[in-house]
Amino acid sequence: MTTYLRSIVFLISLYFWPVLLVAAEWDVPSEVSLDQVIADSKEILGMPDIPITMKEKIFRIKAVGMDWDVGGAVFEPRDIKNIPRGADGKKVGIFLIHGGSGDHRSKESVARLLAGKFGFKVVTMSYPGRINLHSSDRNWPGDTINEDGSVRTPIWSTDSIITPEQYEIRVDTSLGDKYGKLTLACALEGTEMYDRMAGWEVAFEMAGKEMMQRDFPVDDYSIYIHGHSTGGPFSFMLSQRVENIVGIIGMDNSPFGYIFRVQTRSSGNPSGMQYGDLPFNCLHIRTWRDMARYVGPETLMIEGPDSLMNLPNIMDKVFERWEKNKTQPNFKAEGPMHFGSVHQLANAARATAKRLKLDRKESEELVNQYINYSRELRGIDVKPVPPIIFGIAQASADHSLEKYNEVTLPMYAGMDPPPKVRVIQFQAGIHGYTSPGPNLPMGPFPSVAKLWREAILNGYFLNKTNSE
Repeated sequence: MTTYLRSIVFLISLYFWPVLLVAAEWDVPSEVSLDQVIADSKEILGMPDIPITMKEKIFRIKAVGMDWDVGGAVFEPRDIKNIPRGADGKKVGIFLIHGGSGDHRSKESVARLLAGKFGFKVVTMSYPGRINLHSSDRNWPGDTINEDGSVRTPIWSTDSIITPEQYEIRVDTSLGDKYGKLTLACALEGTEMYDRMAGWEVAFEMAGKEMMQRDFPVDDYSIYIHGHSTGGPFSFMLSQRVENIVGIIGMDNSPFGYIFRVQTRSSGNPSGMQYGDLPFNCLHIRTWRDMARYVGPETLMIEGPDSLMNLPNIMDKVFERWEKNKTQPNFKAEGPMHFGSVHQLANAARATAKRLKLDRKESEELVNQYINYSRELRGIDVKPVPPIIFGIAQASADHSLEKYNEVTLPMYAGMDPPPKVRVIQFQAGIHGYTSPGPNLPMGPFPSVAKLWREAILNGYFLNKTNSE
């Protein structure tokens, strides 16, 4: 059979596969062995490529009285008639949110595989301020901390630039056991930076909903949303606010912020303070230390304690990874939502309410809106949390099977109604799950992608709760 004919047969099978398989009962396995991850990787990467297009989309929204330039990118088959349908009969749309240090470009390899091997339509999104709107290639120049003491800051709008006069630099060591020395750029009240730091949460919600409305019409698409690491709580937040999000496809993704706060409590400060409790107006400027807090635990989990005998090599790996990633934004304002810091979310809401001159009732409503970003919505007319898959890499510093079983799953079971949740351990990979490893050019991700596709096509996401 020629390569052309094989491609035609494959595309036809993608279109009709849901009809053939939905009748068979299917569930998420609890584990994927290393041998299976390697076999899956060879299978998926060896599949014929589907011609796709990629287009960056930047647009302007108005939120909390300010203009925000936001966006990401869209990946789809060149022939959109080839977009397969899930078990519910609707076209498959994937919405990807990046982790804490990056922008939408850091999910490009994930998007290209999902679109180029499976034919799914994929949209990636950046947090407000993360896209370098002043550079055509979107790379951020230089280092995060400049020789003159100024730092890299978000670009929330092409019309404005955050200048050093708008913030003061603080060094924080309160979370030193995990993060080392933190460099913070704390916005001064009355500046644009302060107002942006207090308002970006609303801009994120509006931008995410706008992007999905534009590219995934409700009548045509079902959306499966994934947020890596920090992006996890944002994917959960959007899952109840967008009508056609029908499932959460996870891999090393944090849960709702208030759950992640409990899940990671043992790794925080003994006093109870966590990363998300840093003042909402303080931007964390990342350095090589943020690479070290991943490379250290990952090396320990993979190679054992004897690896410390090779500390110089480990540090070389840290600095190499940092140099490679400096073109990404490498600043973070999302801690309060990521770690479910009710106090700091409320402070940000009050600062925004004060600027907008809201009355007491309106201010209270805004505070509740911010706090609810970190937890599930409840109520008679509220959309339930859709079915969830949590994937965990073998050497994940912040996501362990033990913590999921002890903390995360019971907290999801306590929701009303409780969503359908499965946890799957992949016996390969690190938190950056597309990082290459032995016999794994894209880490465990091709195996993860295969599982996502099987769940979508086999009807896993048709079941709304564990009780049904």
